[in-house]
Amino acid sequence: MLPCVPLLDGFGKRMRIAVITLFPEFFDGPLGIGVVAKAQRSGSLQIELVHLREYGVGDYRQVDDAPFGGGAGMILMAGPLTRAIEGRQDSHRILFTPAGRPLTQATLDRWAGLDSLTLVCGRYEGVDERFAEASIDEEVSLGDYVLAGGEVAALAAIEGMARLLPGVLGNPRSTEVESFRGGLLEEPQYTRPAVFHDMEVPPVLLSGDHARIAAWRAERRLKRTAARRPDLLEEPPQDHGAGRS
Repeated sequence: MLPCVPLLDGFGKRMRIAVITLFPEFFDGPLGIGVVAKAQRSGSLQIELVHLREYGVGDYRQVDDAPFGGGAGMILMAGPLTRAIEGRQDSHRILFTPAGRPLTQATLDRWAGLDSLTLVCGRYEGVDERFAEASIDEEVSLGDYVLAGGEVAALAAIEGMARLLPGVLGNPRSTEVESFRGGLLEEPQYTRPAVFHDMEVPPVLLSGDHARIAAWRAERRLKRTAARRPDLLEEPPQDHGAGRS
């Protein structure tokens, strides 16, 4: 468990996130850097790592078993998962699984407004469905691909939420004008020098004409989205809301 940090004045409420995982050491580095570390230092965010192995069965702390009906791989057992999540009924409980609904910016926006989250990291071939039915509020997938477990997804969600908490980013407007806001990708960005390897910054960005710059950015957002993610123009990413069905 990471140390608790007292809440500082001016940063609003504190978000509490518990992560249930077989590999708590997976989180050691990423939680100590960048915006996640800043959110914890400020008191805006408190993270607890829950080692699933501690809730295992028998002398060897077993947490998985073969699937009924046969098949490849192992399944995380309902018992250890249930014991690990007990007492967290007031927390919004999320299972990361390839079978979940897609994680979107709108989902992160909703979660960032909650007081308490419990993130369950699936492993192996998945979890016993009875645990999901009885103890999980929402099942979410990081994307249309399969990873070894839910830890990467949990880290992505934690960082995505941390940057939305009050006082974490130096410029709060940063979250208002980025990709997926308004259903579009962000426009190309440039900084010094004005010429790099014979490539010049678009002259409009050096003009000082804020109206023209705004129009250029809007046009580029639309063009980039049409070229790279035309699906967003057909149906912008949505928050599918809590629920498992």
